[in-house]
Amino acid sequence: MKITPLDPSSKDAQELLSLSDAYLADLYPSESNHLASIAELSDPATVFLGMYDGENILGCGAVRVMDDDGQYGELKRVFIKEAYRGQGLSKQIIITLERFLIDRSIAVMRLETGIYQLEALGLYKHLGYQIRGPYGIYALDPFSIFMEKKLTIV
Repeated sequence: MKITPLDPSSKDAQELLSLSDAYLADLYPSESNHLASIAELSDPATVFLGMYDGENILGCGAVRVMDDDGQYGELKRVFIKEAYRGQGLSKQIIITLERFLIDRSIAVMRLETGIYQLEALGLYKHLGYQIRGPYGIYALDPFSIFMEKKLTIV
């Protein structure tokens, strides 16, 4: 397995983003889906990674460096293909993205996720993320949970 930068406009990225969009559209109303667009994923302030097993794309994740509510990284678009879930792949992607922030002396990672994504919520809690209120551009949403983790800068 390798984790490497992923072009958001590539065929592999489009496949994962389409699967992610469909998955979330089945769970939440459209106004409660806060998905990073291809343009946002292509922004220089964003790192978008793909996880591969050989040539096979398994999953993705991104972090957007933000400064609209203090400086922080926002975790976006973490998604693993259904056949590969439960193997710790999301954890590997998230840890890689946290290291990216630490290397840039950014000490906070935040995220917004949905109330029905119980596996994701369990993973975030296991990794040390704590529930907080809305941040940046977000408002209270009955379908959203906001979380934050303080990163250790060495």
